[in-house]
Amino acid sequence: MTASGGAAGMIDVHCHYFPEAYTELIKRLGGNTPPPFRAPTTDAADQLAARLELMEQAGVQRQILCPASSYPYFEREADAVAAARLCNDSFAELTHRYPDRFAAYVSLPLPHVEASLRELERGLDQLGMVGATMALSVFDRSTAEVEFEPLYAELNRRRAVLFYHPAFTGLRAPFITSYGLGTAAGASIEDTVMVLHLIVRSIPFRFPHVKYVIPHFGGLIPMQLERLDNQLPAQHPNLPEKPSATARRLYYDTVGHGSQAALQCACQALGARQLVTGSDYPYLMDYESYTQTFAYIRRSTLPPTDIAQILEHSAFDLFAATSAVP
Repeated sequence: MTASGGAAGMIDVHCHYFPEAYTELIKRLGGNTPPPFRAPTTDAADQLAARLELMEQAGVQRQILCPASSYPYFEREADAVAAARLCNDSFAELTHRYPDRFAAYVSLPLPHVEASLRELERGLDQLGMVGATMALSVFDRSTAEVEFEPLYAELNRRRAVLFYHPAFTGLRAPFITSYGLGTAAGASIEDTVMVLHLIVRSIPFRFPHVKYVIPHFGGLIPMQLERLDNQLPAQHPNLPEKPSATARRLYYDTVGHGSQAALQCACQALGARQLVTGSDYPYLMDYESYTQTFAYIRRSTLPPTDIAQILEHSAFDLFAATSAVP
């Protein structure tokens, strides 16, 4: 991917797409299915045309797609593999039909690591996908657990992009789920905990060539860096670097519901180079237009150089040099 100059060439790193065949399979297998949206999200021709029109209006050249929380995760390996293959084939069909407008992340048949390694290879090498995606948890397991490290090793070898997404489990915490906070706050708490797990497991330090992308500004992370540096080493004395240094190895998308405070905090704490344009399409469209999702960055009081970095450069840098290490 190369920049075409200005906001007209923006890459949206956080978009969702729900092919009808995949949604029906997930429903039959008893997995997570997406709620209905008023925005165009499926593979129907008229909906794709409307989606492309929204991209034109927003100045988005390309969307990078994943299935939101409808990941192909099943206890039975055959079900997970069948769902992952259908998901990735469906996404690849769209990206091959519109190669200049859409790309996609490989969805993996977790928790089955060997099968996921095979699907990762197929998705990247045969289907031409531009990275991988994982939920922040698989059933009751964090995706930072040791059992998933072979995936990090392979992504590291390939210098690949890895995009995370909340599983919308509320961390299985009644203090979140019983109070109906899973969407409004639980997702951001999941984002926060994912970064914390990556830090305490030293995954970005040990697998430094992976380009990790955390959604929604990383939740609470921009506000916690100094506290983490002060207090986390007491419980984790063998960390190889300050928690803030590990946090700044990651990329964070700009999905912030138009919050100037969140944008300012994230940019100051993490740096403009680590902020990549994302929309969470179509989830925010009940509150703001697709154009407004990006326009709030341009309207901010950030320095013009930071605004230009976020809108025109960071996402392109993210997808540069993602081939395997020789």
